[in-house]
Amino acid sequence: MEIPDYDKALYYTLWGQWDELLVLMVRTEDDMLSKKIQLFLHAYHYSPDQTKIIDSHDSLLYYIDHAMKYTPPVAMEI
Repeated sequence: MEIPDYDKALYYTLWGQWDELLVLMVRTEDDMLSKKIQLFLHAYHYSPDQTKIIDSHDSLLYYIDHAMKYTPPVAMEI
């Protein structure tokens, strides 16, 4: 059973597994998820401004929450 990227991203973000989050950023097919992870990790490692880190963390979590609620339409089989 394959675990969706959003579940992995949520787990890694909540438990502070930044190395695994970086690997997921590279491997995911979702460009928006990849960008949100990139922005968060960059802010976490390089930003002296705590509010920027918190904002990028919250933005990543909001996107993951939004993406997990989306269910793609089922294609009709002929």
